[in-house]
Amino acid sequence: MSTPQQILEQAQAAKAAADAALAAAERLAQAGGAAASAATGGAVDATVFQFAIFVLAIFVGYYVVWSVTPALHTPLMSVTNAISSVIVVGALLSVGVPLLTDGSGSARLFGFIGLILASVNIFGGFLVTSRMLAMYKKKG
Repeated sequence: MSTPQQILEQAQAAKAAADAALAAAERLAQAGGAAASAATGGAVDATVFQFAIFVLAIFVGYYVVWSVTPALHTPLMSVTNAISSVIVVGALLSVGVPLLTDGSGSARLFGFIGLILASVNIFGGFLVTSRMLAMYKKKG
């Protein structure tokens, strides 16, 4: 069994690794935005590219969901519920962030909003799945 000192050292090492990964991700995001901005000669801000990708994802998601046949709707809802359960775990971690640094209040707020929306999505998914399965039961 680990001693409290060993656990503390492991936690500090994990925090250092997480900080290094966050710094690398920030550098990568800045490099991507700079590359996109440089490709247009600095005429378009990197945020515009990110917003455009978000809008395209909305349209693709809309057409993918509406083209699904009713027979495949139940497995699709199951996958959606699985994804939402992962979102719930992340939202719970975000809500549990201690208020030690600047900006963690907003992380808690967005985590709480994400938790509520993912919970509604899971509950709605189970209701829709239940109704879809009821369609296949014999009446009588």
